[in-house]
Amino acid sequence: MVAWADYKSEAKSRGALALELYVALSTPVKAPEDVKASLPDHLAYQAKLEHSGQLAFAGPMSDETGEHMQGIGLIIYRADSLEAARKLAEDDPMHKSGARSFVMRRWLINEGSLNISIGLSTGTSTLS
Repeated sequence: MVAWADYKSEAKSRGALALELYVALSTPVKAPEDVKASLPDHLAYQAKLEHSGQLAFAGPMSDETGEHMQGIGLIIYRADSLEAARKLAEDDPMHKSGARSFVMRRWLINEGSLNISIGLSTGTSTLS
């Protein structure tokens, strides 16, 4: 097994982006009613993190077929360390209430693209 720091250093040396983010895979633990009860506070917390730049992406995931909502969520944080990202996830009202649990992982972004289209006269934007 390769040490994370060594792999990250090697990726940077070969010209990869090597942007480290932190991923929380959030899973329902309690009944759907308990999850729904925490939803307003969870969304407000997510909005606060987005505004401060600590939330990169978040949203639900389907089941393996892609046809059904399973209740699993993926939250991607910007943080200075794995511990700081873990604290962000722990402070999420959904996790604090015990309605959901999470597993935290580091994620090294090396390749890919992000497209943003901004309509200057229309004030519209599209992310793809």
